[in-house]
Amino acid sequence: MGDYLYLVQMDVPNAKEDAFNRIYDTQHVPNLLNVPGLSACKRYKLESTDQEGMARYLALYEMDSPDLPETAEWKEQSDKGDWAKEIRPHTTNRSHAVFKKVN
Repeated sequence: MGDYLYLVQMDVPNAKEDAFNRIYDTQHVPNLLNVPGLSACKRYKLESTDQEGMARYLALYEMDSPDLPETAEWKEQSDKGDWAKEIRPHTTNRSHAVFKKVN
């Protein structure tokens, strides 16, 4: 496991949810795993929260460097496939955070 976690949260309209999950799992994540320094990605869907407005979907990326999502390699892989044109324009309530492992 890398020393950093990149958390990405977002919502997607119900009408796009099936395509969102299919493209995320079969294209977006496999493409991003080609980026050197990214070791894994796990996705989750919100079950419950005490925070109003929290996004329904979460992706956790295990990385070696905190700036990996800003690299040309990451951006190139992120734009491949149907993600950039079919899904990204429909995502809302997006948030991004990088955490460093403390122990």
